[in-house]
Amino acid sequence: MSNLLASAAVPAFKCPKGTKMHILDLGMLEADESWILRGANTSKLSNLNPTNKRRELVLLSALIEHPDVGLILYDAGCAEDLNVAWPAPLTDVFPRIQYSEAQRLPNAIKATGNDIKDVKAVIISHLHLDHAGGLEHFVGTDVPIYVHEEEFKHACWAIATQADHGVYQGHYMHLEKLKWETFTESELELFQGITLLHAPGHAPGLCMMQVNLDSDGTFIWTTDQFHVSDNYELGHPHGGLARDHNAWYRSLNMTRRLQRLYNARLIYGHDKPTTLKLLGEKKYFE
Repeated sequence: MSNLLASAAVPAFKCPKGTKMHILDLGMLEADESWILRGANTSKLSNLNPTNKRRELVLLSALIEHPDVGLILYDAGCAEDLNVAWPAPLTDVFPRIQYSEAQRLPNAIKATGNDIKDVKAVIISHLHLDHAGGLEHFVGTDVPIYVHEEEFKHACWAIATQADHGVYQGHYMHLEKLKWETFTESELELFQGITLLHAPGHAPGLCMMQVNLDSDGTFIWTTDQFHVSDNYELGHPHGGLARDHNAWYRSLNMTRRLQRLYNARLIYGHDKPTTLKLLGEKKYFE
């Protein structure tokens, strides 16, 4: 039934024919698994000194060639020079272990046959430093930066008060040098076939992106609502990166309903196996 519903979707809610969706590989971080999964690496009476498991976390962005809009970028990755942009504790806790010339945002876009200077719109899922740091490439331009109003206000407050210092950093929050565009809707069809879904939990204004492609079907970019597949498939909550658990659980249920309804494929925020599988399938989806 879900296949029939997805294929029978109203044409206006599908991307126009000719839309291409690229998955950009922007490098890799590494972190203790306890940040990603609640209870991971916890000692027990029977094992007081467990081996600490670590996770390799891919950094992703979506580049969509939309016939009506032009180039749309979803998330921008980290700042290029982490050693300058990030405080020393962060580079130790979340070291970037892979970052080649090909994984720089301008070069990753160039590899698709496009140019970063031609990007017409940027959507930021949430304003954490590993998703919004790449906004440095759009400083001083007239490219609109779309972000949920709750996220924008929270990021400004978190940075100014240092109440959530670490995941939010000031080096990319240029209030007057970026063209900010905020919205308040819980579900916003920003462009034909591209819907932003407010999914608070990990961040108050986090927005997933649903892309209804003409040939390859529906994809949901979950960003960090689910860092890795375990968060979604097992319903395993975040560890140290959790914020509002009740909101996160409601967002989990919403995503499961949408996945069933559209027979959607999920692209998680940092899941290495899922990303490698998708990158190995084809150069782009359409």
